[in-house]
Order: sequence, then structure tokens, then C-alpha cells
Amino acid sequence: MRLSGPAAPQGVGVPRPEHALPVARPPRTDAGHSWWWLGVHGGAGVSTLERAVPGGRDAGRAWPVSPASPAASVVLVARSSAHGVRAAQSAARQWASGMVTGVDLLGLVVVADAPGRRPRALRDLVRLVSGAVPRLWEIPWVEPWRLGESPLTHLPGECAPLARDLTRLTRTA
Repeated sequence: MRLSGPAAPQGVGVPRPEHALPVARPPRTDAGHSWWWLGVHGGAGVSTLERAVPGGRDAGRAWPVSPASPAASVVLVARSSAHGVRAAQSAARQWASGMVTGVDLLGLVVVADAPGRRPRALRDLVRLVSGAVPRLWEIPWVEPWRLGESPLTHLPGECAPLARDLTRLTRTA
């Protein structure tokens, strides 16, 4: 695991995004999870990741901020489509500009939106956005997931390092 971008918001000088995700109290505050999955757009893949990589909870498409608790560990989730990666870029800008406080952004998970090699324009966009978040993880296309099969029976190898990294990051936090 390596850092791909800043570990903390930069604040001054980072333009605010045109579209910002809401900030809300976490949907549930039980102790059964270590981080929040924040889907930056509908269909990002949060519910699948929640089942495939135990330890996270769906934040309900809002930054999970609670003034009464320590910083919430958050992982952004987006599909690898242009729409998804731009939504991730907007969320990263929201965090980097200081619009969201009380959050420890762990990184971004990009879930493939189609089988095969990603077009160059999208590869370049993902690379650009990865420079705005602390870490980047990529999950490949899994056809059985599209067909509604359990993520646990068709787990790509990329889920193991993601789980290991998130467990290590939230254990030391």
C-alpha cells in the first residue's frame, strides 16, 4: 500500500466543488464496523463492497460526521465510468478544500463499470483523481456480481489487499 495523494485536506487554495455531497450524522453508530463506505454516486458498488470486504458500513451517500466522536474513517467508492470518476473527483475536492471536517479519508475504491481494459481517457482520469486522495484501490469487473451472485463466492484477488489495508489503517487510527 502506498500513498497516492495528500494524507490531509489542503484547505486554502483548493477550489470548492460545484456539487457537494451532504454531511450528516452517521446512519448507525454501532461498533460493528471500522470504516464507512461513501458511495459518491448511485450504483457505485457500496453494497457489494460491504459484503465482499467485511468491516465497513454504508454511509448512505453522505459524509458521516459526528461531533461527539473521533474522526470517522471514510473510503470513497465510485464506478470507473466518466460519471463515477468525476463524482469521486468532486468528493475529493470537497474533502481537500476543508468543507468536510471530522473525517479521516482513507482513500478511493474504483469499481470497474465494464469488462476489459479501461479506455485511455478513463485511465488518465482515474490517475488524475488518485492524486487528490490518500490511496487508490481498484476492483476489476466481476461478471457474477452483475448477475446477482454473492460477492463472497466470486471474490477477486484485489479484495484481499483492500481488506488488509483498511484493517491496518483503522486499527492504528
